[in-house]
Amino acid sequence: MKRVYNFSAGPSMLPTAVLEKAQQELLGYQSSGMSVMELSHRSSLYTEVITQAEQLLRDLMNIPDNYKVLFIQGGASQQFAMVPMNLLTGSGKVDIVNTGSWSKKAIKEAKKYGQVRVIASSEDKNFTYIPHVDRSMFDPEADYVHITTNNTIEGTAFREIPDTGKVPLVADMSSNILSEEIDVSKFGLIYAGAQKNIGPAGLTVVIIREDLIGKASETCPTMLDYKTHSNSGSLYNTPPTFAIYMAKLVFEWLTNRGGIAAMEKINEEKANLLYDYIDGSAFYESPVQKDSRSIMTIPFVIPARDLDATFISHAQANGLETLKGHRSVGGMRASIYNAMPIEGVHALVDFMKEFEDQNS
Repeated sequence: MKRVYNFSAGPSMLPTAVLEKAQQELLGYQSSGMSVMELSHRSSLYTEVITQAEQLLRDLMNIPDNYKVLFIQGGASQQFAMVPMNLLTGSGKVDIVNTGSWSKKAIKEAKKYGQVRVIASSEDKNFTYIPHVDRSMFDPEADYVHITTNNTIEGTAFREIPDTGKVPLVADMSSNILSEEIDVSKFGLIYAGAQKNIGPAGLTVVIIREDLIGKASETCPTMLDYKTHSNSGSLYNTPPTFAIYMAKLVFEWLTNRGGIAAMEKINEEKANLLYDYIDGSAFYESPVQKDSRSIMTIPFVIPARDLDATFISHAQANGLETLKGHRSVGGMRASIYNAMPIEGVHALVDFMKEFEDQNS
């Protein structure tokens, strides 16, 4: 069966090599005579899987030794509550940069546990840019600062990570983790839902500095306390075993491609290919300010024409899937995560040219 190019914001496409490897091992993992989905999470074989997954991620991201890597369920949406439940326990104050839909959800949850101050926002222009943020804007007494590094709905991204001084920086990195090199030591905590650049839905990766663990109140539910997962090696209860196994395969695939530095170059090339065409076209437009554009999520519109549904249906007929923009933005949206090959972006641009010729 011919595979399509899936531009979905998530669950996103996975590397073909990873799917083929999983297919080969599906009925029998190594010498177990069982699928990896059937292995006990307490078995030596599965211990090897989760240990290797963590080490591969540490190597890829150069994660310092004083950070824990946790494999948790519940998605990034659970982290909107879990972060304040664990960290908003000192002054009870948090500074948040509001850059779109996901930031707004983080704000809503944090307000249940403490005092939230939105220090910068791009809501005035429908979140089409990343607002200016500098160190002088942060409350030195805040328990943490929260940002969303890449905004899948709006197509914006932080091109520079703000310096928060001694205040821990917390980042929702769900849609751009592993896409470009970052300095993990600039963050107190990073969390990311897996279903964009890591693996299947059902897994959330948390990278947390050790001094931020153990701050949850006594009323914090056991499963929502980072200390629970840290002390148990992410094995307090049955983890999402297959999702972690798939993440391991993705980490191996990334490593074999030259790591994140090599992947970043490919991602920049893919994004530039699409942005250059949009910017040079009189038919399509990007709603995002150039200095705030994401290299992972690229929305575009066809102004003053009721052609979105036609574009999406014709694209689908040409093997280009899930290009409909989010309802709050409209138009189209191409998510070009790590697994999207450059051939897929070329195919999209070729189709866009053809569609423009037919409808201009």
